[in-house]
Amino acid sequence: MGKKNLKFKVELMDENAMKRALTRLSYEIVEKNPDLKDLCLIGIKTRGIPMANRLCQLIEKHTGTILPYGSLDIRFYRDDLQKVADSPQFAGEVLPFDITGKKIILVDDVLYTGRTVRAAIDALFDAGRPQRISLAVLVDRGHRELPFKADYVGKNVPTSNNEVIAVSFRETDGKDNVELLEKQ
Repeated sequence: MGKKNLKFKVELMDENAMKRALTRLSYEIVEKNPDLKDLCLIGIKTRGIPMANRLCQLIEKHTGTILPYGSLDIRFYRDDLQKVADSPQFAGEVLPFDITGKKIILVDDVLYTGRTVRAAIDALFDAGRPQRISLAVLVDRGHRELPFKADYVGKNVPTSNNEVIAVSFRETDGKDNVELLEKQ
């Protein structure tokens, strides 16, 4: 769905609110994982990648520990390919480390139906056998179709199916904010 079919409704998070949410998430990750050994963050393309990078930078700032991180492009693994793209192409993952035996935190901007999470888990198991997989999201908007729950949530935003959460990161969109849009 193109943005021309969406109407701005309200800004849910500005740059400062996003920074606070990401900082809080980084502290929660450290608190729940006091031994950062074998912990890795993997961002789901597109906006999970800058989010994972920022979380790694914040964790390094708090603890002095540099966590490995990578990225997944899960388009090929989606079970709703026809709805996502007319001609899906496999792009794969960029994992500069072996994930076998690692504690993985999947990172994405919005948790909605759960289908992206399922596809990411499928992609991870094709790449190796992690010890544990957790999920960190900036926004959980509800409406799950699959039984997934995020372990780390920046903000819960109840939405209708007629609404869309649009997350923008400076790295991908030139600005940091979260907007609620309405389908027209």
